[in-house]
Amino acid sequence: MKFLHNTWYVAAIATEVDGRALFSRKLLNTSVLIYRKEDGTAVAMQDRCPHRFAPLHLGKRVGDEVQCPYHALRFNADGECTHSPHGDGTVPARACVRTFPLVERYGLLWIWMGDASRADDTRIPSYPLLDAPLPTAVGYGYMHMGANYELIVDNVMDLSHVDHVHGPLLNTAGKLSPQKPPVKEDETSVLVRWEWQQHPPIGLLAPLLPDPTGPAEQFVQVQWTAPCNMFLTVGAVQGSRDYDRGVISWDFHLLTPETERTTHYYFVSLRNFMTQSEEFNQMKLKNMIDTFKAEDEPLIAAVQAEMGTAEFWSLKPALLSSDPAPVKARRRLQKLIDEENLAVKAA
Repeated sequence: MKFLHNTWYVAAIATEVDGRALFSRKLLNTSVLIYRKEDGTAVAMQDRCPHRFAPLHLGKRVGDEVQCPYHALRFNADGECTHSPHGDGTVPARACVRTFPLVERYGLLWIWMGDASRADDTRIPSYPLLDAPLPTAVGYGYMHMGANYELIVDNVMDLSHVDHVHGPLLNTAGKLSPQKPPVKEDETSVLVRWEWQQHPPIGLLAPLLPDPTGPAEQFVQVQWTAPCNMFLTVGAVQGSRDYDRGVISWDFHLLTPETERTTHYYFVSLRNFMTQSEEFNQMKLKNMIDTFKAEDEPLIAAVQAEMGTAEFWSLKPALLSSDPAPVKARRRLQKLIDEENLAVKAA
């Protein structure tokens, strides 16, 4: 298996699954149907009827149940077939659909694609900032990426590329590439941090500082947790090095593999400035996604196209001084995948 299964992934932004709609998304090479029961509880099951394998999301809701569009078998939220209009109505023993644990938290729907008996919601990443954010200070976004999820992790964990890839909004004036950013590890995460002075400040934050054209102390910190969740803290301050007194943006980059070469990319962005402005909230999120689509995505997709199906390490990549953090994240994830595969083989 090329993915870690016994872990939590983001399946959707909570608002993507609304009303009586049947929502479908492929996750880890598996088509998944997500919908809300009449009490609002979100549930997830494989988006495939066990009879002739028709996608269930093409069917219809019958109360809290889903009816297959092909032969009208009906399934409840536990994946059990409750109705067959064929013959005497006997339900075949194999007429059941796999379901997946699903938890709504932080404005997101988290899914467990592995052994359901091992699903423990305390293993969902802890993001206290998202427990009860001011609605006008938090934004949610989604992108579909034509690249393997680990290539995107590499991109976020090694921000030296910002010096060379990004325009005025995120330009860091060449200050990141010369650094050997310190990397810290604990049992569950890899953390990397850059600090530098910039004059004028980064375009994203400059208009919010007392002197938009003057020098500013800046930092960016990225924390990775398995399998592919990254929490960024970006800040700038003038007149001191007390970053808590400055302007700060907290950005969550949460990835879920669709296939080996495509990825669902979820953004959550929070800040400590202009928190009452919904207009600014939407503009900030749009700028972030538009910038990524215009500047990061084409390069990452080109890397994927050039690599094809080759395994990353088989290509013997040259490593730079900014690579320890993404390399550590890759190796830790691979260790978890290897351990999971060995456990499956031994079972």
